[in-house]
Amino acid sequence: MTKLLQKNKNEFCFRIAELADIAEIVSLVESAYRGESSRQGWTTEAAFIEGQRTDEQEVSELMDKPNSIFMLCFDSGDLLASVQIEKQQDNAYLGMFAVNPEKQGGGIGSMLLDQVESYAKNEWGCEAMQITVITIRDELISWYLRNGYKSAGVIKSFPYEEPRFGQPKRDDLMLEVYEKLI
Repeated sequence: MTKLLQKNKNEFCFRIAELADIAEIVSLVESAYRGESSRQGWTTEAAFIEGQRTDEQEVSELMDKPNSIFMLCFDSGDLLASVQIEKQQDNAYLGMFAVNPEKQGGGIGSMLLDQVESYAKNEWGCEAMQITVITIRDELISWYLRNGYKSAGVIKSFPYEEPRFGQPKRDDLMLEVYEKLI
């Protein structure tokens, strides 16, 4: 049975994803990160990475992991946003954050971010949330900074050898870790 976590004043519903949601999550993530539809929003990676961002197998594996969930945001039954969080010791890791490109810029992402930060703190006892962002994503990094995240001073190589994350169009991609006390 689906557990409704919260309904806010805008009538958005937040809940934890179930297996039946996998295809819709994959479709949303792909539309937010890759291809022509992603170019409607500001979170697109289509200019520097092509191909898929995820698939049903990856989402299913992440859902099956202990202490890993996808939080979903709906409006009138339509999936607007999703994000995966995973408990890692005293911290939670946030990944695969996606908002429908047609709905970006309206505060949905910030509301979902508040939901998962609260969940990680209250349900798992986490002290901080961490994310990894491609270093050339200035607008996205600025958004996380406005939402209280700070650089953790950790730079990682981009997983060029992992085709599941797409085919980079450039060879200078790096990842930076950001974190926020929650």
